[in-house]
Amino acid sequence: MATGGNAIRGTRVGSGPMGEQDHGYHADRIAISYWDGLGNETVRYFAAGLPEEEIPDIIDHPHSGLPAGRDKENPPAIAKPEPYKTHLAYVKERRTDEEAEQLLDDALQQLRERRGQR
Repeated sequence: MATGGNAIRGTRVGSGPMGEQDHGYHADRIAISYWDGLGNETVRYFAAGLPEEEIPDIIDHPHSGLPAGRDKENPPAIAKPEPYKTHLAYVKERRTDEEAEQLLDDALQQLRERRGQR
């Protein structure tokens, strides 16, 4: 039969007597609510002595992935991602009308030449 050390099951070996005061549970804290663009609320806790300018106005909202602000009436706007564009779409945007007409004429000429060879 194997036996372990004298540590109580579920405790860290070598940890000394630590009370709640050592963890900071009794420190004065303030709760600040943040709302994202969908109306979801997140509450964050900050030290009571923290200056107002060090408390962020916008945070990342963990549930929706959208930013959340402290002002419930005017939350940050929902991010609108751009639609995916292929490389060809970007290339087509760069061409002028004259270049496009020239490319079309070249393609039509090549098709006519191939049809004439058969």
